[in-house]
Amino acid sequence: MLAISNLAVDHGELRALWDVSFRVEQGERVALLGANGAGKSTTLGAIIGLYRPAGGTISYVGRSIGGRDPADNVEDGIALVPEGRRLFPDMTVRENLEMGAYVRGKRGRVSEALERCYALFPVLKEKAQQPAAQLSGGQQQMVAIGRALMGKPALLLLDEPSVGIAHRLKIEIFDVIKRIQRSGTAILMAEQDAQSALRIADRVYVLEHGRVGREGTAAELGADDYIRQAYLGVG
Repeated sequence: MLAISNLAVDHGELRALWDVSFRVEQGERVALLGANGAGKSTTLGAIIGLYRPAGGTISYVGRSIGGRDPADNVEDGIALVPEGRRLFPDMTVRENLEMGAYVRGKRGRVSEALERCYALFPVLKEKAQQPAAQLSGGQQQMVAIGRALMGKPALLLLDEPSVGIAHRLKIEIFDVIKRIQRSGTAILMAEQDAQSALRIADRVYVLEHGRVGREGTAAELGADDYIRQAYLGVG
């Protein structure tokens, strides 16, 4: 479904990604694991179209999308849940969710998409008329994920979904992410929480200083001595 080959991205005169290659198959859960500054957010931004590649290729369902307009990528089934959620704090939960359906325009069925979101996150139906600013961090993350799902994406990009969330809600959100994947949506998740990444992913790529340092199944990397010491704190 998604194939990244030798991707390089610059931020001004600074190179953020050097030579990144990985793939995401149809209906798969893949994690990009790495510390802050490793290049995870830049990678997701390049896929959705926020950053133009300085080198390499990004292919989605067989078509090159490197440097393409984000709206076109969303229209074609890619959705991003950004780090920090970036909700409209004074708008209601429902209004924030409805913003995710704007690309589909008059094709509509917004009410059906809303009910799907409420089925995944029942608390959002209870709080549908509350301003997003009144929700907890975990509930706001639910809104951000729900907003991305309103367009029925085939590929869902999640940028640091566990940041700033209580442990109980983190478990709930990751369980929902699994349900989303089981319904047929492929997941690419950028995460610095190694335990969360290894628990939820089928395969994991480790980004270090803008390059892929290690890759493998979650089980393989969970048993890797370097990963255990550097990311899990296990000696």
